[in-house]
Parts: sequence; structure tokens; C-alpha cells
Amino acid sequence: NFLIFIIIMNYVVIPAHNEEKHLEQVIDTTKKNCENIIVVDDGSKDKTSEIAKKKGVLLLKLKVNLGKGAALKTGCDYAYINGAKKIVVMDADGQHNPNQIPLFLNNLDNHDIIFGYRQRSKDMPAILRFGNWFINKTVSILYNVSLNDTQSGYRSFTNKTYKKIRWQASDYSMESEMIANAGKHKLTYAEFPIETIYSDKYKGTTMIDGIKIVCNMIKWKLGG
Repeated sequence: NFLIFIIIMNYVVIPAHNEEKHLEQVIDTTKKNCENIIVVDDGSKDKTSEIAKKKGVLLLKLKVNLGKGAALKTGCDYAYINGAKKIVVMDADGQHNPNQIPLFLNNLDNHDIIFGYRQRSKDMPAILRFGNWFINKTVSILYNVSLNDTQSGYRSFTNKTYKKIRWQASDYSMESEMIANAGKHKLTYAEFPIETIYSDKYKGTTMIDGIKIVCNMIKWKLGG
């Protein structure tokens, strides 16, 4: 008799651009929840790559800053090619709590993709609250996907799902394109609240980014 061992490979992919301030702590906590960690250095000018190397995680380094969408796709492509069954994606700035990774992985047993959503609080910038609300409504109308927070970067999906949601956008539009693709393929999804810490001055989806995202969603809907 032959014993067949099936190794279930789960990966956490973390795109990082100039995140030397938070990356070490993010990696340390992530290691407690998943062994396979990929940090994609998106053309950083600081010690982001040095920290990733020191902590012993897999480092993929982009020579120039290509954008979050490009960096995240680079990491997810690597995970997929190397046998990932489930993939969790999260930010490098300390905004997401890595201790919630098991929730993202376990919930994939019954769904194709899991979304984390930030609970509204006084700490969330007003412009961010309004922008998220507007984009959420647009996504719901165009793609019949109803989410509390379409712009949260804390998500998980299976390897089969990744083939269907793989995005082309290189910037922050990728989060919306991922949802658009999920809607087109009628994938099953769930969401749950995540702990969010706004430790620095807000950086991420700006008002201009939001306008671009809405325009892109209309273009994707029209098949562009």
C-alpha cells in the first residue's frame, strides 16, 4: 500500500512600497498564521527588501514602482504557479490584523472569494467613507455584487477563483476589477468585518483614483 500525502499550500501575498516602518511587525505576526509568505517589493527606495530578506520570507522585487495591482498580481501569479490552493492578500502598512488570516482561509471552504470590510469609525477619513459608499453602490448596480467595502485590500480566494478574477489594472483599480470579474463569473462570496488601524496619514485610494475606478467599472461592464 502506498500512502499519498497531499500538502495543502496556503499563501499570503503582501505588496509593499516603502513600508520599512511597518513591514517587520506585519511579517512577524503573519508567520504565526501562515508559513508561506510572499512580499512583493514594488520598487521601494527604503529598506523594505532588506527587511523581507532578514525575516526569511520569499521576496519578489520589482525594479520600478509599477503600482499595487501589478505588484499583487506578480505575487499571486507566483503563488498560483507554485501550487497555492488558497491565497490571502493583505496590505503591508500594518492596517490589517494578520491574526485574522485563519478566518479568511477557513471561510473559503464554502465560498470562492472572501472579502474583509472595514467597519465605519471616526478614525476613517470622511472622504474615504463617502468614496467607498459611492463605489460600493456602483459595483452593486453594475455587477450585482453587494459589499460593505469594495476597496478593502484584505481578501482571500481559491486557486480556481484566481484564474477567473485575475486583473489587468496595475493601480488601485485592481480591487474593483477583481470584484467585477467575480460578478461576471457569478462566483460565490462572503464578507466579514476586519480590524483596521489607521496608523499613518491616509494613503491609498484618492478622490481621483475613485473617479478612475468608477469610469473603469463602466468600461469593464461595456466590455472594454
